[in-house]
Amino acid sequence: MGKRYTLMVSAGEASGDAHAAQALSALHNQGLEFDSFGMGAGKLAAIGTEVLVDCRDLAVIGIVDVLLNYPKFMKRLKLLRQALTRRKPDLLIIVDYPDFNLKLAETARATGIPVLFYISPQIWAWRTGRVKRIGELVSHMAVLFPFEVEVYQKADIPVTFVGHPLVDDAQSDLTQVAAQTHFGIEQGSQLLTLLPGSRRGEIQRNLPVMLTTAHRLLEHIPNCRFLLPLAPTLARTDLDSMLDNSLPITIAEGQACDAMRAADAVLTASGTATLETALIGTPMVVMYVINPINHALMKRMIRIDDIALVNIVAGKRIVPEFIQQAADPQAMADALIPLLHDTDTMQRMREELAIVKARMGEGGASQRVAKLIVRVLEAP
Repeated sequence: MGKRYTLMVSAGEASGDAHAAQALSALHNQGLEFDSFGMGAGKLAAIGTEVLVDCRDLAVIGIVDVLLNYPKFMKRLKLLRQALTRRKPDLLIIVDYPDFNLKLAETARATGIPVLFYISPQIWAWRTGRVKRIGELVSHMAVLFPFEVEVYQKADIPVTFVGHPLVDDAQSDLTQVAAQTHFGIEQGSQLLTLLPGSRRGEIQRNLPVMLTTAHRLLEHIPNCRFLLPLAPTLARTDLDSMLDNSLPITIAEGQACDAMRAADAVLTASGTATLETALIGTPMVVMYVINPINHALMKRMIRIDDIALVNIVAGKRIVPEFIQQAADPQAMADALIPLLHDTDTMQRMREELAIVKARMGEGGASQRVAKLIVRVLEAP
């Protein structure tokens, strides 16, 4: 029987928890014997990881929220550092959440424990100086996008392109008609799916603007209907104060990919949902509103013109973006109307989204990460 390893994993958000759990499941399937512990949520716990810190307790957005919650972050970090030093795992796997996780990587490096960083911070977009620190602390980078490889190669940091787990995850087995029937949407209507985000702060800032946009659309398209899949991190009560009975909207529990498939178009918050929508192939408009102080600080550091991942992967703006003050309901409604009515506009965007899907590579990201974990563990 081979060696049984101990792995520490630190995933700071629900998506990181899911991606880490998929990678460790693939590692199990490849026959590696290991125990795992660290920070995550339900998905990691479900596959047997000992979750010392629940990352759902740390779900904040932007610099201001981080500062307000700093003592809580430091308390969780101290607990994880103590566990790492005491248990001395064979490998620390940090997943996204760079500011927190790189602090944990400092302790690993000082203790002689190798560090695999899965899901790169967007150093190609902002705060490029972080690459030097990553090079000092991280043994190997596992990146999601092909264009990220060059960034780390230039800095002489070992890097492997593993692909994006969304390629496997963003799937719907339903046709558009079957998906609409599943959600109880009457045939013959125009359907817009709303994706305001998965955190309460995102809902509070994005959803009211989206709902006003929906009302503006109804003035132009009386048979327009709306679908809102509720993220598993949220409760229906998080929405109740924002909804009114005058809007023909259906709230669904989860099933985001089926809700994207059902739609003629999607109005989505910026984030990984833009890539999921692209993989499903549904035309979209992207918006985002954050705390004004966060926006002012981040605007000075961002080096790229587009912030939507779908446009970044495309290498050009193929999807309209309405960010911060530009997130005007009438302007967004005007951008959505052609996607709901004009067949040529819809088709052109679908063709551009198909190119993005091709650039995302093949499925199997979790299996490739698992193989990379074995390589790092067995490295001399």
